[in-house]
Amino acid sequence: MAQTADPESFLPLPPAAFHILLALADGERHGYGVMQEVAAISGGQIKLGPGTLYGTIKRMLADGWIEESDERPDPELDDERRRYYRLTDIGGKVVRAEALRLSRLVDAARSKRLVPKPRST
Repeated sequence: MAQTADPESFLPLPPAAFHILLALADGERHGYGVMQEVAAISGGQIKLGPGTLYGTIKRMLADGWIEESDERPDPELDDERRRYYRLTDIGGKVVRAEALRLSRLVDAARSKRLVPKPRST
């Protein structure tokens, strides 16, 4: 299954899948937390609706890119109906491969002077 496949064989990722994987890259989150993180990292440009979010999560669970977590926060701080998700090993490889692919595209755009070079600090 997906666990042994070459991560690059899944590229390019649909934007929703990339954003969800990116949101999970620094730790597990519940669905609403993923929606909030996607909005935050995109500067509010990407707002995943519940249908897109949970449809994509369902596919990524089936593909083995993410898994549901058994760990729960303090019950006083959590709603027991929430499902928490985290990256699997292959999910981490897929999101890294897509980030590298996109980085190369940005580098190509910079070489064509379509995107300014980052300022040195």
